[in-house]
This record gives sequence, structure tokens and C-alpha cells, in this order.
Amino acid sequence: MKRSAKRLMISAAAFALLAIPASQVIAWGASGHRVIGVVAMQSLPDTLPAFLLTPGAASDVGEYSREPDRWKGGGQPHDRERDTAHFIDMDDEGRVMDERGMKLDALPRLKSEYDAALTRAGLDVDKAGYLPYAIIDAWQNLERDFAYWRVLNAAEARETDLAKREWYRADRLRREQLILRDIGVLSHYLGDASQPHHTTIHFNGWAGKTNPEGFTTSRRTHGTFEGAYASRALNPVTVKSSMSPLNVEGFDVKARTVSLLNTTLGTVVPFYRLEKDGAFRDADPRGAQYLNERLSAGAEQVRDFTVAAWNVSATASVGWPAVKVAEVEAGSVDPWTSMVGED
Repeated sequence: MKRSAKRLMISAAAFALLAIPASQVIAWGASGHRVIGVVAMQSLPDTLPAFLLTPGAASDVGEYSREPDRWKGGGQPHDRERDTAHFIDMDDEGRVMDERGMKLDALPRLKSEYDAALTRAGLDVDKAGYLPYAIIDAWQNLERDFAYWRVLNAAEARETDLAKREWYRADRLRREQLILRDIGVLSHYLGDASQPHHTTIHFNGWAGKTNPEGFTTSRRTHGTFEGAYASRALNPVTVKSSMSPLNVEGFDVKARTVSLLNTTLGTVVPFYRLEKDGAFRDADPRGAQYLNERLSAGAEQVRDFTVAAWNVSATASVGWPAVKVAEVEAGSVDPWTSMVGED
């Protein structure tokens, strides 16, 4: 099958997903991440590069959004290092693990410093998780992608040497694939950050020393919600229509990440109250509304983080020797050596 035909088939499949009834969508683990990625890409403004605004790009990001789950099973240290990127377990006061842990506003700059602080406090780093650092790292990687793309795109447009121009074109196309993949990885972690069970010590039923409202302690709670229940209740049209407007004014990646995680933590008790009240049974609109609002929260963050990365990339420097993106785009600097390499 020709590549173009295959791409059309994949694209059609992704957009068919947004039109089919919720009862036919598979488990949230795959379909939820996929829909977050597709809807986010469909919602990008036209100020971003045209290659991001195509049906094929939305389809690709939808599939790449599943990638961090598909990494699993590689062995150690691969699995332990990556598996703990999917969550951060906070107590009801917003502290990592318990009263010994810090609140997210006090997160150290580096993950190594975070690990050391938890260890000094007597907490298990592997049980705490490090989702905020996974999100920030993925966003910074995407900003690098965009900065290189800007340079390559500008240089290709101006280059008169045919051999150099062809190299710029080929490297731009490589970068475009990296960008789609890296948006997908960012989408996965932002999707995790919008799922309540990925932010709390109550990730498998209510945990902790007290349970004053008598919430379920079933260890199947998490899996049932994002699996069997979500397969019936997920509605991509609702996910898209529930998104808030674009919000990148004064974007700070750490502050936005902390805000998202704390907001999601605030939905944990409402989840357990709904569960106790039977809202996650068939035909109860309260449970479906909760589920789709959480997915919508993930999609709108993927859109915002992507736009913010594009905006910040305009003021970046890339390559070695480093060149300023703005100077290359203005035509005042030749980036050839910085892109190809001095050696």
C-alpha cells in the first residue's frame, strides 16, 4: 500500500473515532489518550505551522499519545525509571505522599533534588512518582523542536545552494516527525495529569488513615473507571465542546503544571462521592459528565502547552555554535555550520 493511501486510512480512522457513539469506543487507557491528542491538535490556532493543522498530524499525535504506555515491558532500569513518570501521589492536603512530603509549589528545580528531598524525608521515590517533571521535560523538548524547525524552515526558504537547500528540507521533514512524536509524549503526560487517580494516594480505592465519608476501598476502582466504564461513557464530541478557550498569556511551564495537578487533585473527592452515589453506572449522566470533563481538561492543556512552546521558541537559540532563531528568521545569520556541525 502506498504511504499516502495508508496515511489517509489512518486519518480517517482517527476522525471516525470522534463521530462514533461513546458505547463503541474502547477503554480509556488507549482511546482516552488518543482522543486527547486528536482533539488538542484539531483545536490548535492557525498561527502555528501548517503541517500541524492537517488531519494526518492529528491522527499521528493521537497514536503517539499512547507511546509512554507502549514503552512498558523493556526491563530494568527502563521500566522503573519510566513507569513512575505517569503519576504523583499526593495526600488530601496536597503534599507528596504524606505530611513529610513537600507541596507542589515547593518542587525543587531538578528531579534529582526532588528525589533527594523525598529520600531525606523517609519517603519512597518510586512510590511517590514524578509526573510534574515528566511534563516539564516533555514541554522543554517540544520547545527545542520548534526552535530548530523555525531555523530550518527559514534557512530552506532563503538558501540558493541546491545541495544545502535539500539538506535543510530533509532535516525539516525529520524535525516535523519528531515534533509530532514529542507532542504525543507531552499529550500522554498531560492526559495522566488530568486523570484524578494519577494525582493521589487514593489511586486504588480510598487509602490513608481515615475514611470519614465511607468511600470505596476496592482496588478495582481505578481500572474500572478508566476501563469498562470509560468504554461506555467516553464521548469525543463532548470532550471537544467542553474545552476552555486558549490560555497562554504569561505562560510559565512549572506554574501551569502545578496548577493543573492541584486542580486535578481537587477532583478526587468529587470522584469518590460520585462513585459512592452510583454515578458511574449506566445511564447516569453525572458520571459521563465527570469523565468527559477530565478528558477535556487534558486536551485543552495539550493545546495550550503546544502553543506556548511554539511562542517561546521564537526567542530561543539553537545549534552549535548557537544561533538565535530570530536572527535566522530575519535573514541576518547563516545557520549552516550550526545546523550541520563544525566537524
